[in-house]
Amino acid sequence: MKCSPESRLTDIDVRSVSPALAAYTQNTLLRLWERTELSPRDRDIVTIAALIARNQTVQMAHCMDRALDDGVKPGEVSEIITHLAFYAGWDNAMSAVAVAHAVFHQRGVTPDKIPPAEGTRLPLDEDAEKQRAAAVERNFGAIAPGVVRYTTEVLFRDLWLRPALAPRDRSLVTVSALIASGHVAQIPYHLKRALDNGLTEGQASEVVAHLAFYAGWPNVFSALPVVKDVFETRAK
Repeated sequence: MKCSPESRLTDIDVRSVSPALAAYTQNTLLRLWERTELSPRDRDIVTIAALIARNQTVQMAHCMDRALDDGVKPGEVSEIITHLAFYAGWDNAMSAVAVAHAVFHQRGVTPDKIPPAEGTRLPLDEDAEKQRAAAVERNFGAIAPGVVRYTTEVLFRDLWLRPALAPRDRSLVTVSALIASGHVAQIPYHLKRALDNGLTEGQASEVVAHLAFYAGWPNVFSALPVVKDVFETRAK
C-alpha cells in the first residue's frame, strides 16, 4: 500500500464517510505511484518532505515504513528530518522525530545507522558560495544580520554539506517542502540548485504533479509559473 489515506483506514471506513474520496483514492491517487517519471524512492522522499513541511503526522509512519522498504536508508530519513528543521521549522521536525523514533524502534534500527552530529563534510564550492553569500549580504545584511550569518555559517557551510543525504536528494527535499508550504519566492534558487545537483527537468515536473495530491492544487498552481520560468531561463 502506498502513502494514502487507506494506510490508516480500511476502504470500508473511507466509503462510510466519503465514497467519492475512496474512489479517487483507488482510481487516481494509488495510480499516481505507478507513474515511472519518478522512482518509488524519489516519490517516498517527496511525500515525507511534504508531510513534514505541513506537519501532517497521521500518515507519516506508514510513509516512512514504505520509504525504508523502497530503499531509503534510516540515516537518510534522519537527515531529511534534520534538514527540514531549517526549512519547515523546529516543531515540525520534532513532530517527525516522534514518528520516526517509533518506526525505527519497531524495525530495530540501531544507533550506528543514524548519522552523527559531527563528522566530515562534503567539499564546498567556494566560488558559488561566495557569490550566494555576497548577494544575501548585499540585500539583507543591514536588515537582518543574524539571519544572514546563520544562513552562511549553519545552512550553507554546514547543513548542506552533511554527507548522509546526497546533494540531489537534499535539493529534492527542499524543493518539495517549499512547494508543499506555498513558499513560492524561495523556489527559483532551490530549483536551479536542484537541477545543478542532478535532478532532471522531467523529474522536477513530476515532483510538481505528485505534490498536487499531497499539498493541494492551489500550492502547485502557485508554484507552476515559477517552475516554468526556471525551465525557460535554463533553456536560453
